[in-house]
Amino acid sequence: MRILSSLYVQGHGTKLSLQKGSQLVSRREGTKVRVPIESLEEVILMGSSSITTDAIAACVERGIRLASLRRGGQGSFMVGGPTHGNVHLRMAQAQAAADPAATAQLARWFVAGKLQNYRRLLNRWSYDVDEPGRSMLPAQREVVETRLARLATTDDGDTIRGLEGDATRRYFKGITARLDADGAGLSFGIRTRRPPRDPVNSLLSFVYGLLITEIVGSLEAVGLDPQIGYLHGARPGRPSLALDLLEEFRPAIADRFAVRLIGRRQIRAEHFVFTAGGACYLTTEGRHALFQAYDAFKAEEVMHRLLRQTVPRWSLPSVQATLLARFLRGDLPAYPPYVMDT
Repeated sequence: MRILSSLYVQGHGTKLSLQKGSQLVSRREGTKVRVPIESLEEVILMGSSSITTDAIAACVERGIRLASLRRGGQGSFMVGGPTHGNVHLRMAQAQAAADPAATAQLARWFVAGKLQNYRRLLNRWSYDVDEPGRSMLPAQREVVETRLARLATTDDGDTIRGLEGDATRRYFKGITARLDADGAGLSFGIRTRRPPRDPVNSLLSFVYGLLITEIVGSLEAVGLDPQIGYLHGARPGRPSLALDLLEEFRPAIADRFAVRLIGRRQIRAEHFVFTAGGACYLTTEGRHALFQAYDAFKAEEVMHRLLRQTVPRWSLPSVQATLLARFLRGDLPAYPPYVMDT
């Protein structure tokens, strides 16, 4: 299924191969769809779908981001093109990661962006709910504001993470109230991940997984190493810097999108399946509905407060990766996280 410049390949036995300059999607039942490779910016493989080495090589040669996701949204692998950017930028990135003061400073900026977006969403949702949510949401927003104020005065990494964790717990109470007000029948209690235990957690995890592939691609495109992070420590195989940048986008893009999907009934209870072990995942039909809505959501224009102009949501990871690279190169005095305008 192709939507805009993204190709989503899913379904048992579905295969992606290269044929005469096009990516050919072959399904198990015999149907085939040809997609011109020049029209693609990313290819997302789901579950048991497969891809040939020629198709991989064609994606790498043209700089098309290729990612394989498990059913819960976690990345199996990601493939990009040649390394971009100046080697001195990566040296500056590594030097900052080795400096405790610089690491705490960057971690604080990432969390500050996240908490500011928490505050804006909690304020917006307070107008969409009845009591007791209408009273509860402003109270949670005030706690988030308190944690945000404390964040400005600390240079300790553990304290920064503690403030972020407490604010996140308050914020998820707000998501619960907002979803309850929708009456869509998809409730949310606590955040569960590996594996997700209910439809809302499943939806959030899946969207986070999609978003992290875009952030990894954006970081690599400007010459940054996705594995050298600041808020998230180095760990083999973990895209720590991409996870850092994800923090400001969780509420601004992923959570906002998930709440909209549920509220508009674009994703419903029948779009999920439970395994014998209690895990909850999107069905093939659910993923199809999500992909269509997600690309439309990303195409919407939003205001970027620093740039003072509107940009499509799909460009935000690239914009922020560029701003981060400019800070690390010394062109900016600070990294400005993305904060929602309204």
